[in-house]
Amino acid sequence: MVTMTSADKALKTLYLGAVAEQLNTDVNPLLTAIKQTTTDVWGKEVRRVVKYGINGGIGAGDEDGDLPSASGNNYQQIVSTLKNLYGTIEISDKAIRASEKDVGAFVNLLNAEMEGLVKASTFNFGRMLYGDGTGKLAIAISYTGNKILCDNVKNLYEGMMIDIKSHDLTTTLTKRRIVSVDREVKAIFVDGAALTSSDVLAGCIITVQGSCDKEITGLGAIFGNSETLYGLNREENKWLKPYIQNDVGEISETVIQKAIDELDDNYGSKVNFIVCSSGVKRAFQKYLSSYKRNLDVMELKGGYKALSYNGIPIVSDRFCPDGTMFLLNTDDFALHQLCDWKWLESEDGKVLRQKAGKPTYTATLVKYADLICTRPCGQAMLSGITEE
Repeated sequence: MVTMTSADKALKTLYLGAVAEQLNTDVNPLLTAIKQTTTDVWGKEVRRVVKYGINGGIGAGDEDGDLPSASGNNYQQIVSTLKNLYGTIEISDKAIRASEKDVGAFVNLLNAEMEGLVKASTFNFGRMLYGDGTGKLAIAISYTGNKILCDNVKNLYEGMMIDIKSHDLTTTLTKRRIVSVDREVKAIFVDGAALTSSDVLAGCIITVQGSCDKEITGLGAIFGNSETLYGLNREENKWLKPYIQNDVGEISETVIQKAIDELDDNYGSKVNFIVCSSGVKRAFQKYLSSYKRNLDVMELKGGYKALSYNGIPIVSDRFCPDGTMFLLNTDDFALHQLCDWKWLESEDGKVLRQKAGKPTYTATLVKYADLICTRPCGQAMLSGITEE
């Protein structure tokens, strides 16, 4: 017989390990290539001392002359706040009681909820890896009724709960659920009453509910133009600036190799992972085909397939910005976390809790983490690539 106690136990013992494994390996190839660690986590922050430049205590001299003066390594401390990542399932009391005498039916119910949670969480986490931490999904251009025309709908999906915020991210104008997405015209339709000018203005920012300025420090922040990164000023710390080439146009091996050589020659960084948009990958495939070159394919950790460029995997990701290619040394990245995915537990140790004033029970997965790159200068981005 199914009881709340047995349901609670199932979530803790049967589902947690499998779900955590999926969220750590099935998000995308990039996350799989990045190590996850609990080191350098102090309270609510990641504090990591990083070395930049080279040791200055070297030199040449006379046989009986002075030895080089000692000059140690250069160090800086980077600091970032752990971000709170959540995923919640909800089961009605009616559904639980309807299946309390049928274990199979209840297992199917839990399976459906967990599959939905994993799908939504992998979508959201995968998107954040390429974000800038603000949580911006798109910019609203105009509205008609319940239709919002956006600059891009790549990060928007049916069922998402969104906030529509003023362009300066200070005011939440309205909160809605996305009913449908028209990817041809780049528009979304939301539930509720017809929108008004007090809800949507041109230039409004669309974010995931409650997530504004609370997401992980993704590639958008590392390659962004903000004055600071990890609490340090970029102008005063040039090693925080990655290599960026804009307006690339046609992609070619020469363009890719130039970026790789720049990182190697200037910073000793060895690119071991390349990620791009699907259109860029197709353009590169077309380039290789035009020269009658074979498309070498390699298999990555997690079962992912990738093109190979001189032994370096090239993968496409739905969340990678259009016309963009990132050339990364994943050894410089780490996802620092307080712990792996866990269920939020009440004081009595239960994970399934009744929602206040509602005949439903909820359970919430949580992970406290942030993405850290210890050598931004060893990474490269090519943008403005003509897609195919």
